Order: sequence, then C-alpha cells, then structure tokens
Amino acid sequence: MFELGLLGWTVVVLVFILTGINKTGLPTLGILTVTMMMFVFPVKTAVGIMLPMLLTADIFAVIYYRRNAHWRLIFKLLPWVLVGLAAGYVTLQLLNGDLLRKIIGFIVLLLIVLQLLRNRFGTRFNEMLPESRIFAALMGILGGFTTMVGNAAGEVMSIYFLAKKLPQKEFVGTVAWFFFTVNIIKLPIFIHLGMITATTFKFDLALAPLVIIGAFIGVNVLPRLPKRIFEGAILLAAAIGGVLLLFT
Repeated sequence: MFELGLLGWTVVVLVFILTGINKTGLPTLGILTVTMMMFVFPVKTAVGIMLPMLLTADIFAVIYYRRNAHWRLIFKLLPWVLVGLAAGYVTLQLLNGDLLRKIIGFIVLLLIVLQLLRNRFGTRFNEMLPESRIFAALMGILGGFTTMVGNAAGEVMSIYFLAKKLPQKEFVGTVAWFFFTVNIIKLPIFIHLGMITATTFKFDLALAPLVIIGAFIGVNVLPRLPKRIFEGAILLAAAIGGVLLLFT
C-alpha cells in the first residue's frame, strides 16, 4: 500500500468522493480530480489508480440510467474514439512523467476554456457546433486521446453529446454508457502498460465505498446546492492545478 501522509490521504479521499459526484451530479468535477491526483502520485500511477475508481462510479451511473442510452450515437462515435485511444497508447509508451504532466496540464486548461465558453454562450454554444462527420471524428479522436492519457475526456464528450440536443435523462444515460464502454476497453491496455497493478487494484478496492458515497451525494444532495458558485470554485481550483502541472 502507498505511504502518502496526512495531506496525501486527504486528497485521495476527496478525489474518490468527488469521482462519485462527478459521475452522477456534476461533470465539471472530472477536471479537478485529474489535477488533484497528479500532485499525489506519479502521472501514470495516478491515471492507473483512477480507472477502476471511474469504473466503480460508471457502474452506479449505468444502473441508475440504464434505460436512457442513445446507442446509435455511441456506436457511431466509437471508431474515432479508438483512433484517439491508439494515439494515447503511443504517447504513454513514448513519453516520460514530466512531459506527460505538462500535456495533462494543457488538456486541463483547454477543458476549462471549453467549459467557460459553454457557460458564457449557453444554448447558443451548442447551436454553433457543426453537424458534420468531421466534427464527430475530431471530437471522438480528442475524447479518446484525453481519456487515455489522463482520464480527462468528460468535458469533450459532454460538448459532443450536448450538440446532439438529447433530452436530459437520455444525455446523462448516453454519457454514462459511453464512458463505461470506453473505460472497459482501456482496462486491459492499462494493465498491459503496468499502470494498473495488484497494488493499485487493492488500493482502489479498499477505497471503493467512497465512490459510492460520492454517487449518493451527487444524486441526493448536490441538486440542493448553488450550482454556479460551486462550479466556479471547482474551475478555479482546476485552473490553478492545470497551471502548476504545465509550468512546474
């Protein structure tokens, strides 16, 4: 098991709880959890620990929204996502931890910019997005790459599925099933790369109940909180983390 110290354990506990909330209540949290884990573990170890944690939250989400997936959109996007996963696999094979940290820091800042644009333009943002195969291909490849190198594709894929103007429950269900499917595909790849080991799996297993607690909070408590203020604080914290990843 890892020796983390009080601060490290505090961050890890928060990340596991926030991951459950992320999957069921506030997608923006995914940007923050990525940055938090990078300050506790080496990059590849952090990404490897996060995947089973995300799958635990995915299982809760797909059970809760099991009847609301738009499978035609998922299958249409998957070939392009596989291209992005392949590019991410090559990147993980070739690059060292320091350069990966900078890439993930850049991705985090890019995702924050996308979220701010969505907040600024509201529904107009979705209306400006093109309805084309090129757009689907670009978003699929970008989503596959970002989820492979940092488990950080939530914002990218949310933008794509929002552009399809799905009803709210169908949107959440489609996103949940999409990430469950992609994360299952990633699992053997991460094991092959040595990013998931017996040690990291035991670590995830011991802390998995925290993800379920977070999922419960996301479904039952989060809707009562002032979302705009909460989300603003999350984006600010993630931006600080992204800058530190990029420049330290």
